[in-house]
Amino acid sequence: MKAVVMAGGEGTRLRPMTANQPKPLLPVINRPIMEHVLRLLKRHGLTETVVTVQFLAALIRNYFGDGEELGMSLSYATEEMPLGTAGSVKNAEEALRDDRFLVISGDALTDIDLTDMVRFHERNGALVTIGLKRVPNPLEFGIIIVDDEGRIQRFLEKPTWGQVFSDTVNTGIYVMEPEVLDHVAAGESVDWSGDVFPKLLAEGAALYGYIADCYWEDVGTHESYLKAQADMLSGKVDVDLDAFEVMPGVWIAEGAEVDPEAILKGPLYIGDYAKVEAGVELREFTVLGSNVVVKEGAFLHRAVVHDNVFVASSTNLRGCVIGKNTDIMAGARVEEGAVIGDECVIEAEAYVSSEVKVYPFKTIEAGAVVNTSVIWESRGQRNLFGPRGVSGLVNVEITPELAVRLASAYATTLKKGTMVVTGRDASRAARTLKRAVISALTASAINVQDLEATPLPTARFETGREDCAGGIYLRTTLGDPQGVDILFLDADGADLSLGAQRKLERVFGRQEYRRAFPGEIAELTYPARTVETYTRDLLRCVDMSGVREAELKIVLDCAGGTASLVLPMLLGMVGVDVLTRNNRLDEANPTETLAERMRDLQRLGELVSSSRAAFGVRFDPVGERISLVDENGELINDDRALLVMLDLVAAERRGGRVALPVTTTRVGEQVCRFHGVRVEWTSTSQDVLTKAAADPDIIFAGDGRGGFVMPEFSTTVDGIAAFVRLVGLVARTRLTLSQIDQRIPEAHLLRRSVPTPWAAKGSVMRHVVEAAGERVIDTTDGVRVVEDDGSWVLVLPDPAEAITHLWAEGPDEDAAQDLLEEWATVVERAGS
Repeated sequence: MKAVVMAGGEGTRLRPMTANQPKPLLPVINRPIMEHVLRLLKRHGLTETVVTVQFLAALIRNYFGDGEELGMSLSYATEEMPLGTAGSVKNAEEALRDDRFLVISGDALTDIDLTDMVRFHERNGALVTIGLKRVPNPLEFGIIIVDDEGRIQRFLEKPTWGQVFSDTVNTGIYVMEPEVLDHVAAGESVDWSGDVFPKLLAEGAALYGYIADCYWEDVGTHESYLKAQADMLSGKVDVDLDAFEVMPGVWIAEGAEVDPEAILKGPLYIGDYAKVEAGVELREFTVLGSNVVVKEGAFLHRAVVHDNVFVASSTNLRGCVIGKNTDIMAGARVEEGAVIGDECVIEAEAYVSSEVKVYPFKTIEAGAVVNTSVIWESRGQRNLFGPRGVSGLVNVEITPELAVRLASAYATTLKKGTMVVTGRDASRAARTLKRAVISALTASAINVQDLEATPLPTARFETGREDCAGGIYLRTTLGDPQGVDILFLDADGADLSLGAQRKLERVFGRQEYRRAFPGEIAELTYPARTVETYTRDLLRCVDMSGVREAELKIVLDCAGGTASLVLPMLLGMVGVDVLTRNNRLDEANPTETLAERMRDLQRLGELVSSSRAAFGVRFDPVGERISLVDENGELINDDRALLVMLDLVAAERRGGRVALPVTTTRVGEQVCRFHGVRVEWTSTSQDVLTKAAADPDIIFAGDGRGGFVMPEFSTTVDGIAAFVRLVGLVARTRLTLSQIDQRIPEAHLLRRSVPTPWAAKGSVMRHVVEAAGERVIDTTDGVRVVEDDGSWVLVLPDPAEAITHLWAEGPDEDAAQDLLEEWATVVERAGS
């Protein structure tokens, strides 16, 4: 009999502890929650286990490997997108078809008797047996009623108190027969309790509930996380603490050093190789991780301290969680319910108030009093700005309060009385946050021109055209409907430079915001005819000769985004026959998952081929980037689309330069050379590409991710302008996109990302340079090593995550793969 451990959750409610690690890896008494689950499975003979993973899956795979160290056999089923509790098990169906199996959550702490539960399942001939537990507060769980024989009578997911009809809740532990998977749709998000079980119950299937007399705690909140630690120390859970009980309730692991003058009042746990000095007082329910150092005079009570933490003298930690690799300096105080993320520094005499959350990689300055959570730059970022501006979860990381502080900091960097343009995508979250931004700007003596819902290129255009000091645009994070990005624009409508970002960060960090006097409160206006102005200027700047004569038919997909606000007027002036899809604002679905994007592109391709159109274009939800489909309905991937656009522009211009990031295939250089055009290689930073495009000699720029710059109209990425330019180019060249694609040589460019600790990134790059030896290297961005035959590899550390990216290109696929493997090994060894 096999087991399935579900380990794909993000653990959003447990942030910042889960900002850069998955919830199943959170330590409970110095072992990941999932390790306690796996040890329970092994104790009951379930050694062959499938682990379903999704969020930060590589970290789970790297930690547990094949399970050999636990005496188990582990395999992994990876979800490309969240599939729900049932969908994730369905994703592992190939490994489960032979016999009944057990499903258990990888982030709940329990000592349930699985052997007895399986016997109960067999005795009743059940299709599904659900593990049940009686709890005092069932509101957060699915409640269930069973009859005297244990047969399930009724379900209700997460009721209100008015709906509570039982204190017996679903633990998420199931014994199942393999045919139950026939009731789960493949590749879709499906839940057991919400979708599958009610349907089976209605059909009269044999669903039974096993009421367990055991410990069970769903570790889903900071409170339950601390409770789980305390319950284990109090002996309420039947687990092995892997330490020596040197006195009642005081557990000390191997290699720990505890001074005899330290005061220990258990139950408490001191991890392996921890060091506790004289004069330290450790009180009830304190947990110290591995290699923790606690200096003289420190006081800890109900504090959970993760691995490799330094706790200086005279510190005071009460009822808090301290993330790994964090330094708590002398005299600092962290109060009840506070959570400090990984790799933070709490400097001397700093005071972190109750319930404050400090996200990873922060420094709380000496003597600072922190009363509100320091949430920005979560997800492992070291800076406020990431690759998409300031990003995070709506109302979790990006709140109206944060939006006000960000806009106030931005306003403080500008002169009083200047003008700022604001805009947003179709989402309600962006609309709500934009109102907070506008309030902060006008309260800081900054006039605002609000474009409301508008394409991002239109906002950039209006910012650069008017006498504006900058702009702010809010959009849903691509692929994540729960996320939002706040983009700050300079006076030209481009993303802020790194220098301007740092200036804004300094003001934000110090909270030194400027406020207007009552007579200086600025104005909010709504400019008229922005779409008409944008459309007129675009058609005036871009060569549209030959378009009407070509009588092109084109299929467009607006993705339910803001491009649909501009295209009707634009298309009326262009003179092409157009079939449009999703040509409306979709507030309910302001972004798209990868699966939805590929589905819509497939549908777009079908429409192109069936209507015999010249090509198809799909805009992203804010009109900034485009995807291309050729006349046969075949998708042209982003790398090839860049080459196709490059070939068209270069063939027509026959001179000048194009700006391309160093990650672009060198086939682009061949295309340019053939047409007498030169390449200027830039870094991957968006603002650097924008600056390069501003040079009068640049005729084209592209980033390889569907973003194109048409310098004759604008120096910023603009999907609408790229579409218009493409129409003119195709009309005049009289070649189809597939014919252009076929005449461009095949590229063999591969990419890989390697996890790299922050502390090792500098060492990795040094090792790469050393390993290059006498070979030619290019440091435009990262380190690019060029082989004698022209093959090359680029090693580039990620600015926001603990990852190093590699690109490798060779004369064929095998050579590129060998090159990638060689340098990935160099990076992995240097980062270990």
